[in-house]
Amino acid sequence: MSVGSNGVLAGLRIDLRRLHETWMELVYPRQRGAGDTVLGTWQPDSQLGRIGYRVWSALGVPVIALVYPLVLLGAFVRFQTRRIGRTAASLGLLGVVALSLVVWGGLAALARFQLDLIAGGFLAIALAGGVATVSAALAVGTKSAGGRVTTVLLAYPFAVTAIFLPPVVAALFSKTLAAVVLPNSTALAQWLLDNALAPVGLAETFSRTFELEGLGYVIMWLAISFPIGWALGTLVSLADLVRPTE
Repeated sequence: MSVGSNGVLAGLRIDLRRLHETWMELVYPRQRGAGDTVLGTWQPDSQLGRIGYRVWSALGVPVIALVYPLVLLGAFVRFQTRRIGRTAASLGLLGVVALSLVVWGGLAALARFQLDLIAGGFLAIALAGGVATVSAALAVGTKSAGGRVTTVLLAYPFAVTAIFLPPVVAALFSKTLAAVVLPNSTALAQWLLDNALAPVGLAETFSRTFELEGLGYVIMWLAISFPIGWALGTLVSLADLVRPTE
């Protein structure tokens, strides 16, 4: 077996051990990372306590089997987001805003002078650029202002908003984009009603009170961006717990 394979297997064993130790520490003290300390891992003294300890340990095996793929996904997401984060940190808040304005301003100018055949192209791209710039600034600002909780609750959702929302805003002012973005958004909304809201009894309420047209598309994608951002932030936090970067 190659050295590389040995390194991967060793990393997997470390991850699984940390996950199991974390599972054990939900109920028992001094479990995570205590094996190499002076006191060592805590063990119950009584026979009944040892039985309970082994049962809880065995219950953790299927839980870890379900959670570990999420840890690997979180590690991948963390790698990608921290590459972007390092770039944003080197630019700073004003730098990110300036870069976004330059990029989107260039696209808007291209639409104005070169893509006149696209109905509403200039206005669509200009508004999309404004949304992207504000969302990116909020993502960088909230990431810099707070710790892990603020990052998960605000920075990740705003970063997802910077990706999802600009095409939707642009589609409201461009027939070319609207023909692609809006029908797919409607299909996604119907799928969410049938598969996410109907099982909890909220589909009829949303259908009756929420009209999917115009600004409704923006609200829909803004509402979608936050749960996705929270999910990505949670995956990264899980990867940090099991596989700390330090």
